[in-house]
Amino acid sequence: MQQQVYHSREIQAWEQRWFAQNNSALGLMKQVAWQSHLKLIEYFSESPKSVKRIAVWCGTGNNAGDGYFIAAYLAEQGYQVDVYAAERGSSIALQQAFEYSKDKIDHLYPNFNVVDQYDAHIDALFGIGLNRELDQDWQQIIQQFNQSTGLKISIDIPSGLHANTGQPLPCAIKADLTLTALGYKIGLFTGQGKEFSGQIQLISLIPKDAELKVFARLSPTTISLPPRQAFGHKGSYGHVLVIGGHADMGGAVIMAAEAAFAVGAGKVSVVCHERHHAAILARSPNVMVRNIETFTLELIEETLQAVDAVCFGMGLGRDDWSKQVFNRWLSPILQHSHLEVVLDADALWFLVEQAVQFSENVYLTPHSGEAARLLGCTSHEIEQDRVAAIHALAAKFSGQWVLKGSGSLILENQQLWVCTAGNAGMGTGGMGDTLAGMVAGLKAQLHQEIALHQVVTLHAQAGDLLAEQGMRGIQASHMPQAVYQVVNVHK
Repeated sequence: MQQQVYHSREIQAWEQRWFAQNNSALGLMKQVAWQSHLKLIEYFSESPKSVKRIAVWCGTGNNAGDGYFIAAYLAEQGYQVDVYAAERGSSIALQQAFEYSKDKIDHLYPNFNVVDQYDAHIDALFGIGLNRELDQDWQQIIQQFNQSTGLKISIDIPSGLHANTGQPLPCAIKADLTLTALGYKIGLFTGQGKEFSGQIQLISLIPKDAELKVFARLSPTTISLPPRQAFGHKGSYGHVLVIGGHADMGGAVIMAAEAAFAVGAGKVSVVCHERHHAAILARSPNVMVRNIETFTLELIEETLQAVDAVCFGMGLGRDDWSKQVFNRWLSPILQHSHLEVVLDADALWFLVEQAVQFSENVYLTPHSGEAARLLGCTSHEIEQDRVAAIHALAAKFSGQWVLKGSGSLILENQQLWVCTAGNAGMGTGGMGDTLAGMVAGLKAQLHQEIALHQVVTLHAQAGDLLAEQGMRGIQASHMPQAVYQVVNVHK
């Protein structure tokens, strides 16, 4: 089952429609709190350290109401619970939550001067409605929370994190566990969301209605590739052409070619500067190499007709020679409708000068810096709203897109996907080349039988496999064996 992700305004509108059906805000608050406290008891029981003393940090809105009820329910289960609270807002449900809890908890402090040691801290400061920069006082409170010892749990969303962009405002709670209510919020999974959210558990409370619009989907982590045919041969599994490799940059085409082979492509050819041929053959003698400088338009046509997928741009460079190569190859590539085409790296650099609309068999895989150049803005602006950025790229160029980074976004056939796999150890040179090669290799074999978001997830899973031995020092050159393993897992 595909896990759905929502924009905060959809969650809020869904709540209001629920209340319009004579369901109470107080009742929903109690449900959130009751289910949260049950999950917390289970979470605490699995903790290697005993949890007895708990601090609940309550803000001014309904998220604080969840906190007050959680505090009371945990106290009723025998935990020692103290509440630290800001001045309460005007919500009637919030006031009722406070009245319920005040006589059940151990202490209620009308401030955040937390000096005692606690085994766990529960964040009920802000909910998904926060969309402004926090003032200095709130920033200080959040920093104090983060510096506290003990487990840290956020209710609905880590306070200070923008629910739709995954950006801190400008700081946020760094939770070990986030218990998110009603539905997943996109900001938990992309941008910096993963840094702050920790483990995420969904508390599903009310039925979905017909008006609820899905914003994105989490890419499934179980991916089963179709079995190889017993009578198959190298011609059955696609021929990938990797084009790039400036005289000064030979590694990128190797990374892409090896990844294409690792996912099962039948044949892989590399067209690059002849300076790299010996190195490529020494490392991967199964790769066919050709000198890029010998290609006439006639030979380009002949070559493109003989392959199934093209991976263009790795290590191409950005000088005049690179530009000439780009201009010579791009148009013929796009004119062959049978080709699965991956554009990455330096091909994206030159793309900004092109007025082109891509077909659905063209896959573009920028990181935030490359996306910024394509949209005429800064990488900081891209990261401030990654979802808006990928939609803007698709609107400008069409085609299918991957916006790489933490919580990579995939926009294919107008559907947005979020990759939840992957790790910080993958932030090294060559990882993008590996992904490009995997997309080309799998699309060459399977075409529409494999989705772009599935390839991105397999790439991330290969990185996670490597990270089992530690994140520091992972290199793209380590990926082929890991890729080989993940595409051969029988699930």
